[in-house]
Amino acid sequence: MPCIYKKYLGIECPGCGMQCAVIELLKGHVWESFKAYPPLIPMLLMLLFLLLHVKFKFRNGALYLKILFIFTTSIIITNCLIKLIINH
Repeated sequence: MPCIYKKYLGIECPGCGMQCAVIELLKGHVWESFKAYPPLIPMLLMLLFLLLHVKFKFRNGALYLKILFIFTTSIIITNCLIKLIINH
C-alpha cells in the first residue's frame, strides 16, 4: 500500500516502512524488519509491556511506559530525520 503522505508531499512520513517491516518480521526476518523500520521492535515491546501492565498492575509500570514511549518516539523522530537527510 503506497504512502499517501509520500505520494502528495514527496517526503516520507514518520511511519513509512512500517508495513514492510511488519511483513518481514512475520516472515521471521528480524534484521530485514529492523532495516525497513527500526522503531517497530521497540513499539512492539512497548505494546507488550502495556498489555502486561494492564493485566498485572506493575508497581512502577506507568513510569516505565512513559520512558518506553519517550525512547520509542525518539527513535521514530531520528529515523524520520535520517531518511529526510539521506533522501534529499
